[in-house]
Amino acid sequence: MRRFFKTVALMALCLALVAAAPVKVKAPPKMVVGQTTFDFGTIQEGQPLSHTFVIENRGGEPLKIEDVDPDCACTVPDYDETIHPGGKGKVTLTIRPFTVLNKFRKKTVVHTNDPEQPEATLVITGVVTPLIEVQPANIVRFLGDPREPKQSEVRFISHLSGPWEIKDFRTNIPDKIEVKVKPVEPGRVYVLEVKNRVQEATRYAGVIEVFTTSKERPRLIVRVFASLYPPSGATP
Repeated sequence: MRRFFKTVALMALCLALVAAAPVKVKAPPKMVVGQTTFDFGTIQEGQPLSHTFVIENRGGEPLKIEDVDPDCACTVPDYDETIHPGGKGKVTLTIRPFTVLNKFRKKTVVHTNDPEQPEATLVITGVVTPLIEVQPANIVRFLGDPREPKQSEVRFISHLSGPWEIKDFRTNIPDKIEVKVKPVEPGRVYVLEVKNRVQEATRYAGVIEVFTTSKERPRLIVRVFASLYPPSGATP
């Protein structure tokens, strides 16, 4: 009987010691991003634009990348969904070809299960020089009195390594405008002349498709908008 009580007492002591022992709790996931910005510098239009950011998990539980949210549909993300403790994962951001021009800055927000720092913002920047520069813009506007002659010019300047040509053009409003192409520097610079044909008060909109010999930019678009009304009080 004495042995029985000793055994019970020993078991109770063991249970008390186990209850009093500190419980080790794993640290939550912890996101660490060493580089949050990347500058592509100056690149020519059409070149691939892709960069990979590295994310480290310094916590004790798996880090989950729950969502990657770019601020522009031109940015395509690819990423590791789970990063184990002590491991590293990747978030690759790729900009679709011919979707950015000149100076750009694109932000992407990474959402994770890190309780202290649930989000990280990744930024990619750069300057894209056009293969074919359009001056002053790829939009023509005709405003004012329709009885007055109206003409506009759009200049195309090639930055391609070799010569190119405008081989044809087409418009969906041939009854509204007259279009001509003139070579300024054959093989490099061309001018698109656009004249208004309409002589009465009206509004119209359309496009001019310009077809080139360039494999990189075989088609260019110029948009035309007109709002033609005589000045108030003018004699029709």
